[in-house]
Amino acid sequence: MLRTLLIIGAGSFIGGIVRFLLTRLVQSNVHSVFPWGTLAVNVAGCLFIGILYGLFERGNLMDQQLRLFLTIGFCGGFTTFSTFVNENFLMLSGQNYLQFSVYAVLSLALGLLAVYLGHLIVRVLA
Repeated sequence: MLRTLLIIGAGSFIGGIVRFLLTRLVQSNVHSVFPWGTLAVNVAGCLFIGILYGLFERGNLMDQQLRLFLTIGFCGGFTTFSTFVNENFLMLSGQNYLQFSVYAVLSLALGLLAVYLGHLIVRVLA
């Protein structure tokens, strides 16, 4: 059990660092109060987990520890639901209803599309 927790923790550590760096990179290049950085990492995380689960379905990447490292660990640390919800809360609190609506719908729609594309990429390349 301790080994499993360390594997997940290592993936989360790396995912969190990559999230921080990518969020800063995106946000510093768009010069907007809209949370493009969070949107980018969440959609990228959806694409990545779609690819991973597409590979799992095909029987690839069956090593349980690698799966835990990549999905619960890396993707869990890389994507950020709590930040997404807090940003939505702040938009609502500031009565930025249009921005809230765009962000919420865009996040869900692009996230679902990215997971689908991840599965599709695996099917096409396999």
